[in-house]
Amino acid sequence: MRIDIPEQKKLVHEMRIPIRWGDMDAMGHVNNTVYFRYLEISRIQWLHELGGAPDPSGQGPVIANAFCNFYKQLEYPGEIVARHYACNPGRSSFDTYITLERVDEPGVIYAAGGATTVWVDFPQQKSVPLPDWLRAAVS
Repeated sequence: MRIDIPEQKKLVHEMRIPIRWGDMDAMGHVNNTVYFRYLEISRIQWLHELGGAPDPSGQGPVIANAFCNFYKQLEYPGEIVARHYACNPGRSSFDTYITLERVDEPGVIYAAGGATTVWVDFPQQKSVPLPDWLRAAVS
């Protein structure tokens, strides 16, 4: 299945993730919960590369909602490409959208998901404005 990414979404990160044997379930395909792990791996790697890893004693991202649409079953062995897009920066939040495709089947989207991410001051437990460096990355 081919999915067109709307122009307002900005490609901010791309990475490869191996499909592990343990990612599969009794049905012989990657368990649906693992797709959310793939999305998380991409999101956290992107933030680390930006220098904005979550800091429990300071600020960082909190997921307000998350979704994943499943188009084809992923199976072991293999490697996926996660393409991470960002858009809609607000005062303290932005949206992400991530596509997952197998390296050996370029252009074939196996799943697509995303999240609304809110930037939070963890000690105060409240949202705060996006840092300038993050706003620049998602705008």
